[in-house]
Amino acid sequence: MNILCLNPPFLPKFSRPQRSPAVTKSGTLYFPIWLSYCTGVLENGGFDVSLVDAPARGLQLSDVLQLTAGMQPHMVVMDTSTPSIQNDLHVAEAIRRILPDCFIVLVGTHVSALPEETLLKTAAVDAIARREYEYTILDLARLLKDMSTDAVKNRLETIPGLSFRRNDVIIHNPDRPFISDLDKLPRVSDVYQKHLNIHDYFNPNALYPMVTLITSRGCPFRCSFCLYPQTLTGRKYRFRSIDDVLDEMENVIRKFPDAQSIFFEDDTLTANKNRCTRFADAIVERRIQIPWTANSRIDLDMETMMKIKAAGCRQLCVGFESGEQRTLNSMKKGIQLDRMHQFMRNAQKVGILIHGCFMIGFPGETEESVQKTVDLAIQLKPDTVQFYPVMVYPGTEAYDEYAQKGWITASDYRNWITQEGLHNCVIRNETLTSEALVRLCDQARRRFYLRPEYMAYKLVQVVKQPTEFVRTAKAARTFFRHLLAGSKV
Repeated sequence: MNILCLNPPFLPKFSRPQRSPAVTKSGTLYFPIWLSYCTGVLENGGFDVSLVDAPARGLQLSDVLQLTAGMQPHMVVMDTSTPSIQNDLHVAEAIRRILPDCFIVLVGTHVSALPEETLLKTAAVDAIARREYEYTILDLARLLKDMSTDAVKNRLETIPGLSFRRNDVIIHNPDRPFISDLDKLPRVSDVYQKHLNIHDYFNPNALYPMVTLITSRGCPFRCSFCLYPQTLTGRKYRFRSIDDVLDEMENVIRKFPDAQSIFFEDDTLTANKNRCTRFADAIVERRIQIPWTANSRIDLDMETMMKIKAAGCRQLCVGFESGEQRTLNSMKKGIQLDRMHQFMRNAQKVGILIHGCFMIGFPGETEESVQKTVDLAIQLKPDTVQFYPVMVYPGTEAYDEYAQKGWITASDYRNWITQEGLHNCVIRNETLTSEALVRLCDQARRRFYLRPEYMAYKLVQVVKQPTEFVRTAKAARTFFRHLLAGSKV
């Protein structure tokens, strides 16, 4: 039995697997890590699986349909996102026309949050696998292998985590428990090697080319806007064993000789200090030498920073978000403004680069408070920054809050991105319109990046550290065009 795991065609370089799916200004393109894990679980279960990442490979719908017709898969597992959902359903309908007996199941953050709404939009989709879906899909594949498609439809209620239609009624099976033993999952790097080309993927916060891994799933923090913990991986923090992660790091070095770095895509790799320091010590003990980047919070102390720096950490991505404590409290960020400066001083002493994330448009924010956020970003002096209006997605507390207040300005999911695929602003607040938020973000980027002192800093950096040149030049190639032209809404 053969299965197609598909990141469906949409816009060129559309980064569907990231937390805010879009075509990015910096050319970022995420690995389809969740779909890759699913592919590995199915292969370990004895199934013949093809993983196709259409946006990364530049494939159009016609290409995918030709490939699918040649494969004749018994099941298609298709990733989705909020901005692309209408396109994704169109792709499912096109596959259904050429393969009327194929079982089509959707996965991803959007359909996990809105399974009923999605199933009611088209008859082409047979089911939706909610939240962490690897073993839901494996159970489904085993059913399909053992019986006909029609017989399977009478057994779907036995699979936890599945939503499906029966006789025009939408049925939601109980949630599947989150995966507790992450070491039992296959090495996602093996799936990459078999199915993907790492040169297709880029993150400006990591040396290029890079490989994306995770050491944990779930996030114990309560940020109201964060998509993955609320729709996919949950709030419970679960870890791979340190030895398992280190084995995979060595696997990356061995199987991807071109790889210059690893990006750890955990929600917050540094959240557990004890584990983080043991992880760093173990890397040093094994003498694993490859630079890496990870997501962090500002409560990381100097001692831990020194440990991870010695273990190869070259950059951290950090959500500072706002320059006002009241705003940080309203988004349930759980951090204190006065800690940010100490965090940055420690990072600069240790020599870890910081990418700072900032958002505007929360309740109560005004133009004056936004300027405090921009002032903070300049004072902190991170290596790079991003400024975005609050991005709200179905399934998150932030989406519910803005919807209740009538502050979501888009009536169509396609409006979550512009026609070019860039992030769009779909919210407002009491005083700031969508247009004002976009304008303020454009101004913030220019204030930060066009300062003579910042440009001098970057010039010195790439001269002193030639390894930084490739990722800086690759990101700047598209980013500065958008920086100067501004954004649309």
